[in-house]
Amino acid sequence: YELLQSALRQEGLPSTLDRTAEPRTGTGGMGTGGGTGLEMGESGLEPSTVTVPAGFGPLDMTVCILGAPTAFLPVLLEGGARCPGAMLLCLSPAWASRVPSETQPGAWSLLLSRAISFEAGGRSALEAFAPPRRATYVTGAFATAAWAAELACDLDCPTGGSAPLAHLLEDPLAARGVLAARAALPVPPTLAFVPLRPGGALPGLDGAPGLRLVQLSSTAGQDSLIEEELGAFLGGAAMAPYTQVAVRPAGWRWRGSGARSTHTKVEGAAVAQAVRGWLRSLREEESVLVEALVPTARLPAPTSPTCSASPRPPMALRICTVVCRSWGDRPQLCQVACCVGRAEAPVRHGAALPQGLDSALQQWGLTEPGQQQALGARLRRAAEAAMAAILDMEAKLTPEQRGGTRVQTDVMGVDFLLTCVGDSLELMALSANMQRCLETCGLAEAMGRSMGEPTGDLPRLLAETMLHRAQCHLLEGKDILLIGAGGVSKSFVWDAARDYGLKIHLVESDPEHFAAGLAETFLPYDSTEHQRDEEHAERVVELVRARGLRPHGCLCYWDDCVVLAALVCQRLGLHTNPPAAVRLAKQKSRTHQHLLRCRQGCPPPATYAVPCCPVQSHGDVERAAAALPFPAVAKLEYGAGAVGVRLVESASECHAHAERLWRDLRADADHPGIGLGWGNSMLLMEYVPGTEHDVDLVLFEGQLLGAWVSDNGPTRVPAFLETAACMPSCLPPDRQAQLVRAAQQCCLACGLVDGVFNVELKLGPGGPRLLEINPRMGGFYLRDWIREVYGADLLLAAVLVACGLRPVLPARPAARTHLAGVMCLASLHGPALGASGGLAALQALQARGLVRLNRLFEQPEADEYEEPCLSVACSGETHRDACLRLLSLCQALGIDSPHYPVAHFLSHFK
Repeated sequence: YELLQSALRQEGLPSTLDRTAEPRTGTGGMGTGGGTGLEMGESGLEPSTVTVPAGFGPLDMTVCILGAPTAFLPVLLEGGARCPGAMLLCLSPAWASRVPSETQPGAWSLLLSRAISFEAGGRSALEAFAPPRRATYVTGAFATAAWAAELACDLDCPTGGSAPLAHLLEDPLAARGVLAARAALPVPPTLAFVPLRPGGALPGLDGAPGLRLVQLSSTAGQDSLIEEELGAFLGGAAMAPYTQVAVRPAGWRWRGSGARSTHTKVEGAAVAQAVRGWLRSLREEESVLVEALVPTARLPAPTSPTCSASPRPPMALRICTVVCRSWGDRPQLCQVACCVGRAEAPVRHGAALPQGLDSALQQWGLTEPGQQQALGARLRRAAEAAMAAILDMEAKLTPEQRGGTRVQTDVMGVDFLLTCVGDSLELMALSANMQRCLETCGLAEAMGRSMGEPTGDLPRLLAETMLHRAQCHLLEGKDILLIGAGGVSKSFVWDAARDYGLKIHLVESDPEHFAAGLAETFLPYDSTEHQRDEEHAERVVELVRARGLRPHGCLCYWDDCVVLAALVCQRLGLHTNPPAAVRLAKQKSRTHQHLLRCRQGCPPPATYAVPCCPVQSHGDVERAAAALPFPAVAKLEYGAGAVGVRLVESASECHAHAERLWRDLRADADHPGIGLGWGNSMLLMEYVPGTEHDVDLVLFEGQLLGAWVSDNGPTRVPAFLETAACMPSCLPPDRQAQLVRAAQQCCLACGLVDGVFNVELKLGPGGPRLLEINPRMGGFYLRDWIREVYGADLLLAAVLVACGLRPVLPARPAARTHLAGVMCLASLHGPALGASGGLAALQALQARGLVRLNRLFEQPEADEYEEPCLSVACSGETHRDACLRLLSLCQALGIDSPHYPVAHFLSHFK
């Protein structure tokens, strides 16, 4: 506790308040209320009037960190700012208890009777909870605090580490074996003497390059075996570039101890004596390492023409990296810090003040910015590959070996050495750890803040990782009412429901729908005539209640059913947007006419609206033609998928197009899924020049939590069918910001304040103009692409909002790759994809991770009103790379043709 107060003072933050006199009762959700607390300062307890959170509810996140606060304080402060009251620090085993889990037999729930909570502004408070508060995510100092490891064993909630995993990670022999064998990272040449273990060899060491394991089964003949192996190792090719070795014990017990002896490689007898000495002091699962002392690369020191170069003693550089398990279980480098020391003594964590990578490289003589950036990129790849290897190893362990079924490593450190191999620089992996790199990088972060540097990525990324896992755990077992299953393009929902542990209760018009056997409960009900949605909502609610269902949330991602879902939510008392707001967004002409009346704000929402006129008869065509200039755009009032959209050059063309639509598209059976259950009325809209973009955004209580911009290629005029897309957007940040702000303002002006929405806009020289608002999650490939590029899951966000929970999303999402995709049409590409084997080839490439396929329709219709049947996408480090790969693929498979010029479609993405 005193260590925490000292750390808070160093950060210029207020002391922890004592609120234990008024325990949190858990009678409500996270809120605030007035009260009196006690401030714990250096001179004792002093009364202080404070704002006390009123309570906590069963759907509140509880991220619990066990143990000393030093390493995790930046994460606690960041998490407290993002989700006030959700981050709790437990400093004593007396503050927590374990009870048998109610949901997982054999597991335990961790309950907190007392903890320190963190809120916005760096405020913290010592809280008491009555009844105790249940943890939804747990991590902590498992390598150093035995009581923390005991409390975190076999929990029913996600756990970021455990004592067994910490011991494995902190053993340099085990870590190097995994990094060398699974990540293909170079490690110092190492000879390991391993006493025979009850469980056999350490996991991941088989065939590890650079490591030689010698099993010592008995004392008989041990001395001769040691000398023989040492002779071969010290005189072998791996040791040829090096002159010294270190002998040290290996195992988690020796972490950070600095226990070692150093010898030249010609001192074979002294090395053997050191090995035998350490073998006598080993415990079970420990070993003795003889490793090459690899020197840090010596680069030419920068010199001045007026000053002679001063002599430099040999120095050593340790590069510390912190990597976290980010969105989508992908390793992500969070921060890098470097420590420098004399070469004759190993550079240990905590023995020197850290500095930045660029400063260290500059000091070493690597002065070119391009060289520094290239080495930084190599370091990122190496650190993330190291964590990927650790995670792969963990996945093959049993729950007993991991310390529980819900245990995984979410944060780890990897130490590297910069050395020379021939004439090139090489990063050599030294070790992995649970907290030491985190402490070093945290210190570097604090030092930077003291000099006015902005906060780095480390606290944000780690807090988001923990809060995200806690939030996913809250959804496990929740009952979700789903209105409308959609087509094959929405089949990902069922895999996601299984992964998140959701119970889906499906209301669907098609009694033979493929999802009938995938849902927890299937409620067939024909709601295709959506002009009767008020009546349908009453019937659906009766069905739900008759089955005894009590859903936590109601969700809809199928365009036809968004209004029905809002009405059902309203009747069941579930979190939703007002049905009137959803109706307003659903009808395109009403959306624009409403926005044109919204003239408050800077700029007002009317700025983004486009003049348009509803068309229900040929007389309406004449009135619209008199009010709007040509060319104009004619489209279905409730349409989806760009079906029936057409550029018309005159009133006569509009009459002819309306006649065709009203003849061919009368009811839902004529073209299911495009909104004909609402009728086939049209609108005429002023044509807007510019590039077309999608903005997918997440709103909660009107606040923007996340937004993602994608670019569309040129549509096939006059039908406006989508051809190509890319993500992330090629636009500069300020232009993307225009699109996001316009999308948010349009949604809020229509009354859409909670949910995941897809907004289609055009961007011209004068700024964005709205095409339409889809009051549901984006369709086609968008959910898949956003997960791949940014890690965030739109479906998860939609479920969280539906349950009344504020989603935790990346605060500053950075693109992890670039995607470029093209749409395929049955009329143009059916032969290439079918008889020519193109689809089978694409599926084989997808299995190897070389392309992304999104199948949009099971049996596409090749007619006048056809929609794309397949999206094919390639990734790359840049937009250019992704486009070149995609173009080559389309040319090879026959997707590219004079009638479908893929190169032209992709030419916009620059």
